[in-house]
Amino acid sequence: MSSHGLALAPPARNVVVYRNGDPFFSGRKFVVNQRRFLTFEAFLNEVTKSIHAPLAVRNLYTPRHGHRVAELGDLQDGCQYVAAGFEKFKRLDYLNHGRKELRGTRNSQGLQVSTSGWLFFPTFHSCQNTGSLHVLGCFYYSVFRNGDLLSPPFPLPLSKSTPLQWDTLLATLTEEADLRSGAVNKLCRLDGTQVSGGEELVNGDYYVAVGNEEYKKLPYFELLVPQDSAYKTLWYV
Repeated sequence: MSSHGLALAPPARNVVVYRNGDPFFSGRKFVVNQRRFLTFEAFLNEVTKSIHAPLAVRNLYTPRHGHRVAELGDLQDGCQYVAAGFEKFKRLDYLNHGRKELRGTRNSQGLQVSTSGWLFFPTFHSCQNTGSLHVLGCFYYSVFRNGDLLSPPFPLPLSKSTPLQWDTLLATLTEEADLRSGAVNKLCRLDGTQVSGGEELVNGDYYVAVGNEEYKKLPYFELLVPQDSAYKTLWYV
């Protein structure tokens, strides 16, 4: 038996993994040891399933600076990481869950836009509360990506007290949706009709972010929203 074969296995490490660009996900704990994960790919596959990632996780990053983790041995006990597919790392305050509005800049309308593309209003922190939709002074919407039947809808909470700037909203949707076709130019209802302004949005409804291409009529809700889940109960009112 070689000297390598006689080497002691490294001790188990406890790590926490967040979803890239998701300010609502509080992180999932993992125990990493050689018996459970023989390769880095095996660990990434487990992360994909456990955090319910819309696409396969292929990269891990450090949460503060976005440094890429190259192999299983680089994981440190007690540390946190951000799981991503092939998209770029999105900067959020992952380590202070519920305070994501700290990263960003204010535009001329007084809206705070984070570097990850999430739109923050003055009362956005209260909109993150997962309790009643009717007492927080917030509207909630869910948005699918046009033609994408692999990614679940992403949440879009907006303050009732702040005037909605449509161009700003489309810019934010562009960053969040990350459509292959590029910028989000319109927002459509599930029947394909286009929404022309914020006054047409209905609290709790589902919409589809569309680029320059035509709206693709697909069973988004039926395939991507679990019919008996709390997710449907929360967003579809």
